[in-house]
Amino acid sequence: MNAAPESSGSTESAAVTQADVDAVERQLGRVPRGVVEVSHRCPCGEPDVLRTLPRLPDGTPFPTSFYATCPRLTGAISTLESQGVMRDMTERLAEDAELAQHYAAAHDDYLARRGELGQVDEIDGISAGGMPDRVKCLHVLVAHSLSVGPGVNPLGDEALEMLPDWWATSPCSELPEDGAQ
Repeated sequence: MNAAPESSGSTESAAVTQADVDAVERQLGRVPRGVVEVSHRCPCGEPDVLRTLPRLPDGTPFPTSFYATCPRLTGAISTLESQGVMRDMTERLAEDAELAQHYAAAHDDYLARRGELGQVDEIDGISAGGMPDRVKCLHVLVAHSLSVGPGVNPLGDEALEMLPDWWATSPCSELPEDGAQ
């Protein structure tokens, strides 16, 4: 697999433009909810990860602070999940104390970054993706790594390195209107 695109590593909010909202709506097939910022952009320039509020506008608690939106990215991650990568990573967590320690630190980082956006009692202490004890969703781990940069989430970084260049075929902006890849 090829090198992952560079992460912004920034948690400073940048204005979300109407073009960003339109692009994500095209990607998801619905209007995105609770968007704080585009926390990562695909090399083609389109949003591929959003940072979202911990409580959606309708009042629903939403623990997924970093939300992968690009269908090409999420499809590539789903392929990894179907290959048993999550199971293998979870087994390694149980056997490798150093890896478990770094993954627990990623959990703490995730909680701290979500806490910057507000406290939600219903999800207090709960991050996402199975952290800190297991791997339940690679989408969350990859989105976290893309958003905050390498070295924070070891399993997100690892999964990201396994991904093909999802943007290489054509720009994500050329996704068909029906969202098909």
